[in-house]
Amino acid sequence: MQSYKKLILPLMIAALLAGCGDKKDEAAGEKAATQVAAKVNGTELTVHQVNYALQRIPNLDAEKSKAASLQVVRNLVEQELLVQKALTDKLDRDPTVVQALDATRRQILAEAYMSRKLGTPAEPSDAEVSTYFDNHPELFAKRKIYRLQELSIKAPADRHDAIRAQLGASQNLNDFAAWLKAENLPVKAAQGVKPAEQLPLQLLPQLAQMPDGQAMVVNAPDGLMVIVLADSQVQPVTLEQAKPAIIRLLQTEARQKAAKAELDALKTAATIEYVGEFADAGKEAAAPAEKPAAAAADAAPAAPDADADAISKGISGLK
Repeated sequence: MQSYKKLILPLMIAALLAGCGDKKDEAAGEKAATQVAAKVNGTELTVHQVNYALQRIPNLDAEKSKAASLQVVRNLVEQELLVQKALTDKLDRDPTVVQALDATRRQILAEAYMSRKLGTPAEPSDAEVSTYFDNHPELFAKRKIYRLQELSIKAPADRHDAIRAQLGASQNLNDFAAWLKAENLPVKAAQGVKPAEQLPLQLLPQLAQMPDGQAMVVNAPDGLMVIVLADSQVQPVTLEQAKPAIIRLLQTEARQKAAKAELDALKTAATIEYVGEFADAGKEAAAPAEKPAAAAADAAPAAPDADADAISKGISGLK
């Protein structure tokens, strides 16, 4: 059951929302051949559908567009076959499918409104770009490549202080890991090499100031995360190199700010009531104010069974 949902739902959503399988209008006569890309059991798949799909392929150059368009048509044909079968089996009446279609429709409409309302943000001035560059040396002028080791510790809040204290008292990371094991605290280890732009922006200023071999402790959803700076190398980026990334980042920030202002205005003008068990949803949640605390600890190799998970997802403006 789950397998069929994973396959059918995205196909039905894409087809029904994008208008795949638009039936031929006999009264209007035969469509021009240039408007039809393929027919599946009499249902026409149009050139507009092909072009829409091609527009969603990033960095598609002219030389590859022909081959890509042929593959898109093949994909649409296969999709249409599955959609037709799904409709024959009345899957469009399945409660799960109905809910998925409605949720996707709502998301598309919300995004379409915000996109039209906000438009394209203005390009920041050279002064704004230069100011951002100067205010974030850890990303640009003093950018580093970090070799990091991580311990993700699952622990209740009442054990956090003891864990922090033990990290500071441990001679090395292996001793600290042994203590965690003795205390029956579940741990996952990871290690990796990350440039500054791939690290969480809220942690980067502190990480940039840490000497090699030092560790920081940050809160995690189910416990604590210990991040050890095993090694770092300075690889600066010039203003000219960073300018395109900074422009994109500032435009994104401006768009997010405008989106929040628009949403706040809509909330103010609307009558909103949270009912029953959801009454607390109307209360604004307070953002956590705790900042990461640093603790001294010598870097040591991660445990042999270290996971290969990335330490964290962060900004990617320099990619």
